[in-house]
Amino acid sequence: MFCLINSGGYLDHSRWGHQSGRSVGRPSALRIINQTGRTHPLRNSRRFDGRGGVPELRRAPLPMSALDILRETVRILRADPSPFMTTLALLICPVSAALLSDVLAPHAATEALSRRLARLAIASGLPPLHPLLQLCRRLAASILSAAACFPLLATALLLARSSISYSVACSYAGKNSLHSEFFAVVRRIWPRLLSTYICVCASISACLSIFIALILLVCNVFAVMGYPPEIIVYPAFITVLIFSMVYAHTIILCNLAGVISVLEEVSGLQALFRSVQVIRGQTQAGLLIFLGSTIGMALVEGLFEHRVKTLSYGDGSSRLWEGPLLVFLYSFVVLVDSMMSAVFYFTCRSSIIEETGEDAQLLEPKGNVSAKAMDS
Repeated sequence: MFCLINSGGYLDHSRWGHQSGRSVGRPSALRIINQTGRTHPLRNSRRFDGRGGVPELRRAPLPMSALDILRETVRILRADPSPFMTTLALLICPVSAALLSDVLAPHAATEALSRRLARLAIASGLPPLHPLLQLCRRLAASILSAAACFPLLATALLLARSSISYSVACSYAGKNSLHSEFFAVVRRIWPRLLSTYICVCASISACLSIFIALILLVCNVFAVMGYPPEIIVYPAFITVLIFSMVYAHTIILCNLAGVISVLEEVSGLQALFRSVQVIRGQTQAGLLIFLGSTIGMALVEGLFEHRVKTLSYGDGSSRLWEGPLLVFLYSFVVLVDSMMSAVFYFTCRSSIIEETGEDAQLLEPKGNVSAKAMDS
């Protein structure tokens, strides 16, 4: 019972359910050799009917590891790079430039928030070490930069991620991604995308707030018990490690929810709950994807900080080419991360079908939107 994306842009399971009291079997699996020379089992599906909307799947990958997802992402990018590179140049690069340069976040406000966080940490019993002060400064800069760039994040970046998910779906449908068709779709599903993004932002904000409150609580408890600051560092470090795992899972679910809001008829909290259902059994691959993307972004951010924002060598003339290059590299990491999230969604769907065959029942109560509602 393979899940399809109908011409209305949502998952259609009715064709693989029970008809006239008889159970309809799965379509036969095909062995298709991809461009890397490896054999991947890909499933049949109906073709795109050309009436606009999110395309139907003609094939989707079976469950893959994080490395296989990266290879599949590269294959899709090489097969049809124009929609992805256009999205990168027009939508992702401006957002990356704003985030890296912190041009929208006041420097004075960042320093004030950094000092306030440092005072809270020291008052809770932590020693005033340089790494702690740097962490407070980095956290303050990230919070204010995200708040200042929120209009860009909620428009340009959200549109970019939606376009990438649509283009990946087109790739699996065997159809070229057209910007005119995508904008015809996004005009109808924009409220759903925006509501999901707001829920994602609220989830991440709640996760960060809980982390700050929890680490202050742990440090204060050990300080009241009479432990010196040198000892309090260890339970604080353990708390940070636990939070890192929780935060990674939160980001993975939020990324999946964004893809789901484009390809399925769910939004907001329903998209987040749906991502919990979809990701089961594939958490390890999601964590590796998150780890790779985070390392890549952190590396580029560090280079931008020390090579562009801080004049640590020469006369600074190299900023003229290093700045745009690092912005492009950061944007490319965001592009690959978004593509991998979309591929990860499809492989999670295939995993549910392959292992349990329950995918049709999971979304059956949610219903489907008609093709007429999504015609361009």
